[in-house]
Amino acid sequence: MKAKFYLVWMVSLIALTMSASDFVDDINNGSGQRPAGRRVIYEMNVGSFTAEGTFAAAQQQFGELKTLGIDIVWLMPIYPRGGGINSPYAATDFQQTNPQYGTIADLKALVTAAHNLDMEVWLDWVPNHTATDARWVTEHPEYYKKRGDSFVHPNNYGDVYQLDYSNAALQKAMNDCLKFWIDEADVDGYRCDYISSPEIPTSYWQTTIPEIKGYKAGKTITFLGEGDIAQDAKRLANVGFDYDYAWQFQSQLANFGPAGYAAARLKAFGNTLLDNSREQSFTRMLYVTNHDQNFNDGGHTLSALYGENRYALCVLAHTLYGMPLIYNGQETGGNQILDYFHDTKINWTSTDTKMKNTLRTLCALKHDVAALDDRTDVEWVTVTNNTSVLAFRRKVDDSEVLVVLNMANTAGSATLTGLTAGEWSLWLDSETISNGTSRKQVTLNTTHVFSLDAKGYRVYVKGVYSEEDAPAPEAYIPTLDSSDEISIFFETPTADSYAVWAWGSLGGGEAYCTHSSWPGDGMTLMGQTDTGKNIYKWLQTKATEAPQYLIISKNGGNTKIYDGIDFVNHGYYVEGQTVPTRIITTATAICKPTADRISYGGEFSPSGQRIQSNRPGIHIRDGKKYVVK
Repeated sequence: MKAKFYLVWMVSLIALTMSASDFVDDINNGSGQRPAGRRVIYEMNVGSFTAEGTFAAAQQQFGELKTLGIDIVWLMPIYPRGGGINSPYAATDFQQTNPQYGTIADLKALVTAAHNLDMEVWLDWVPNHTATDARWVTEHPEYYKKRGDSFVHPNNYGDVYQLDYSNAALQKAMNDCLKFWIDEADVDGYRCDYISSPEIPTSYWQTTIPEIKGYKAGKTITFLGEGDIAQDAKRLANVGFDYDYAWQFQSQLANFGPAGYAAARLKAFGNTLLDNSREQSFTRMLYVTNHDQNFNDGGHTLSALYGENRYALCVLAHTLYGMPLIYNGQETGGNQILDYFHDTKINWTSTDTKMKNTLRTLCALKHDVAALDDRTDVEWVTVTNNTSVLAFRRKVDDSEVLVVLNMANTAGSATLTGLTAGEWSLWLDSETISNGTSRKQVTLNTTHVFSLDAKGYRVYVKGVYSEEDAPAPEAYIPTLDSSDEISIFFETPTADSYAVWAWGSLGGGEAYCTHSSWPGDGMTLMGQTDTGKNIYKWLQTKATEAPQYLIISKNGGNTKIYDGIDFVNHGYYVEGQTVPTRIITTATAICKPTADRISYGGEFSPSGQRIQSNRPGIHIRDGKKYVVK
């Protein structure tokens, strides 16, 4: 009998961990490189990306990046670090790798693995400065700018020295380093740091970029410049960069923030971006976060920057114009601050299926729909009856895409006019994407009424495509992401916009919310119970102590689900009840019924609770999932 149980358990567990690919996987895993205007770039800090923090470990995860839909992996600086504060942008040697990451041979193996998956690898290039203890400081002090006999710290950064571009030998040495990585590691491009530095003359880029692009016959080298060339660094408009940062656009989205709801503001941001972009020789990289937004200035998670707007704004940044960027770990929800000075490890056990499924569907759209080429122009769709709904379409030849975003805190409808009537395919639907991808045929009229959920989004593709239903929702199992977190869980029958306002008394009644203005931090929808109730989570890394009190609010206003209730760390709150129903100390099974049943007995959970059951579904023992069927 026992042998039979283990056989059934193993088969069931394998069935649990294996899932069939969907149409999004099929597109993203397709062979061949994407056209230049249909690619997605991923910023990776090698030290943060895996527990090992090495090239070899990162290489093993490239298959996951391919399935996510990544075409280009931009590696943050991989050079040995110096200067005393461990910044990756303070390199001691531009022709060596950080020994903690691995060797040059390891980097070459990583690039080869990427190429085998039809992906490119770009290095982060730091042309303005080196670490104060760089090899060149003693070997070639003439490479550096000086005031009298003293080296210069650019921008008063005490860990780096300014390079002197009036020295032709320095320019040649820098170009030799760029060629070195093409020869030694077969890299495909460079993301160039701080290109707007007044110490780097325009003439340098005018000669260097063509020289490096033409260095090796048959090898394409791409240059991305860190700067808003179209807006702030116009002197670099025609020096050869292929991409710049749409920096102004991201700043505007950040100002729109968690509380924004007016579609007219987003439309104005979009028009500024488009007006600045159409006549440029380069295209733009759009993003909602990267290492600067995530860590610098005190650190900002996606929830802190955008609240519940984060999903719809990701859709906007991926579909409006240019090449979209995904920052490492963003697919988990982007709610972790990653200290790139110390290579904070990404917590891959933290999951936000809504974010991950949204991102991978957006990547598939970028790959498969010609209308989403980087430079395809945008036509705004007229929206009546709802000032919170933004709609636009992009069209090239017979390819057309329609994007509809509802930025309101409540569900609502809107009338769109001037649409192309006929058969359309709904590829991305915010109401079902948490469960998985789906594709559904719909007929749209020239004037059409759309009903959208709060903070909802939809992306339609013109034409007839095969249909695919979203998987039935799997019950979410409440879990703690780490031992030092502060968190609460909230169960509610209504999927909506909920926020936590937490405070204590460290001397002044301080708010513990990352977003320290009312209504506080947005909660993340983690999943559903087996009865279809929604489970939200608020998570913060513990700094000193847990708060004392909290308010849970709804729709960004004064609709308070809880008000002044004593804070219980890891408490599981249920709407309509005034106390936490339980405290989460480990994974708690919420089972989803299935047709077949077996039973097993005599087993106990880590907390000592007997889990003998003939109840079908997923059970937890010793940190592992067991399936009763």
